[in-house]
Amino acid sequence: MEKYSYLYILASYKNGTLYIGATTNLIRRIWLHKNNFAKGFTKQYSVHRLVYYEQYEDLEFAFTRERQMKAWKRTWKIRLIEEMNPNWNDLYLSIL
Repeated sequence: MEKYSYLYILASYKNGTLYIGATTNLIRRIWLHKNNFAKGFTKQYSVHRLVYYEQYEDLEFAFTRERQMKAWKRTWKIRLIEEMNPNWNDLYLSIL
């Protein structure tokens, strides 16, 4: 069984507050965010919509990408999201 890691972006709504994270279990992690079990930023600001993700075979790549993207300008992040998901749909159901 192959093990993947993921970089993901959550949003409160289209063009709203963004959160970037990395995990080895995307479904579980997004479920935790959606159900407010992930304490902190996403709970405080209601950032629950999965709008973008990338899959990697190496966890270190996902964490490196997370650090890179956190340093990006907001406009770059929005452009990246809209290239994959122009309507900012919640992608959570598509990964189940």
